[in-house]
Parts: sequence; C-alpha cells; structure tokens
Amino acid sequence: MPTVKVRNLKNKEVGEVTLSDAVFGAELNESLIHAAVMNYRANARAGTSATKTRGNVSGSGRKLWKQKGTGRARIASLRSPLWKGGGNVHGPQPRDWSYQMPKKMRRGALRSALSERLREGNIIIIDEFEFKNPKTSEFVGALAGLKLSDDKRKVVKTLIVDSLDNQNLVLSSRNVEKTTVTNSFGLNIYDIIYHEKLLISKSAIEEINQLLDPAREGAKEKVAVEEKPKVKKAAKPKADGTTDAVAPTKEAKADEVAPAKKAKTEDASGEKPAKAPAKPKAKKEVSEEAAKDE
Repeated sequence: MPTVKVRNLKNKEVGEVTLSDAVFGAELNESLIHAAVMNYRANARAGTSATKTRGNVSGSGRKLWKQKGTGRARIASLRSPLWKGGGNVHGPQPRDWSYQMPKKMRRGALRSALSERLREGNIIIIDEFEFKNPKTSEFVGALAGLKLSDDKRKVVKTLIVDSLDNQNLVLSSRNVEKTTVTNSFGLNIYDIIYHEKLLISKSAIEEINQLLDPAREGAKEKVAVEEKPKVKKAAKPKADGTTDAVAPTKEAKADEVAPAKKAKTEDASGEKPAKAPAKPKAKKEVSEEAAKDE
C-alpha cells in the first residue's frame, strides 16, 4: 500500500497516511478516463440551442407574384428557406444530451485518474484546512507556502477536497481564479483531469478510500443475490377479538384429508362395514303402443 506524507498549511511534515492500494494503485486506463470525461461533459450540456424553421419565422403568407408569365422564379412564401429571412433547415433543436454510464465504469475511471495523479506526485495531503478568518489573503498565502502560487498571485490549477462545512475555506477561496473546492462525495473525473494539483484533507482521504473501494461494491452484489427468507404473515385480529387462521400448507391439507377417508371406511369398532346389496335394476316398462307395433 502506498504511504504518503501529511503536511500542514506551512508545508511542514506532520505525519504519514496509508492509502488503499485498490484505489490509489490502479493502472492507467486512458480509454475509460476518456469515456468518463465525455459522459460528464455531455450530462453538463444545457441542450437549449434552437433555430427557427419556416413555421416559426415571421412573414406574410401572400403569394408575391403570379406563378407564370413574369419570367421570374416561382415563389410560394417569403418564409421559404430559399429566401433571406426565411426559416432554417435541419438546424439544432432543444434536446437532452445526457446519458447514463455504468457505476463501476465511473468509479474505475476515478481510481485510474487518482492513481495516475499520485504517481505524478501531484497529490498533496493536508492535515487540516484551518483558517481563522474567511480572508482571501490568508488562503493565497497558504498556497504560496505550498509552492502553488507566486508573488503575482498566479495560482496553479488546484482542486481542494475537504468538507463543505468548512465555511472559512469556501469563502476565502471563491474569489481565487483556477481554484475549486469540493468534498469527497462531489469528486468527479473532470475536476481531477482539469486541475494540475490536488489538495486533499486527511479526513477526506479516508472517505475516498471507503467510497471507491471495489471490495465494497462486491459485498453489495453478494447481499443482493442472496434470497430473503420467507416469513409467514401473522394472523390479523378482527374487530370482535378473533383472528384469521393462517392458510394451511399442502402437506397439512393432505394429513387432514387422509384420516377423514379412513373414518368413512371404518366403523366405531374399527371393522370395515359390509357392502350393501346391489339394488335390482328396474325393468323398462314398454308402452302399449310399442307392444301393438310389435
């Protein structure tokens, strides 16, 4: 597992932190990172661009001149795309550009990008972003101490990952160009690629280790696959205090039917009753008319 030194805002080492090898030791996958960036940018598009068709532009519907005899080209309407001020053909219309990307692919791209930033040495772990007052000068001074800005206040593109409850950090950094503050839950692939340096607090690095751990994803899948045990519903009490009996199973029904059949075939003494003598079949009466015919 990679071990990184922890620094304070004065650029002094105050300890070490161990990073997850599964999160910060992944291989570089350029195609996956590219797909994740394109997905992020597509989802951020407003999709509000539009052009007017011939049905939307203003103009008279009168036929300007007759169809034949003028020597000019025939015309139907001024709103035709052939004329100046007419409608546009096949122009952009409002649409939704967003599409979903599998969660495993998005998290895999984040792991790959973070691992590459760590190998480049562009991840700096800070013990705590503590500012007494929300002042831009203090924030720029802290960046200068970390060698991320010069005397002319030209700041390197920096992404700061910390809790958004730190109001002094949020307020003191919002006027600084090329600087973005987010939390571990709002970390995205575009910010990691766009910014050159990543300043991550010690508490945020622990959250990232948990959120992007692939073992956590596998545990969720196992829980989903396991079948839930069937629980028998309890009898609901009625208004008069009685309860509805639970419907018996097939086996219980079979056990109840079997002794009932035996009881019919056996007497109280346990002996099977003798069969009753068969009734003689009644002879069919022949009508008088049928006898005469014979």
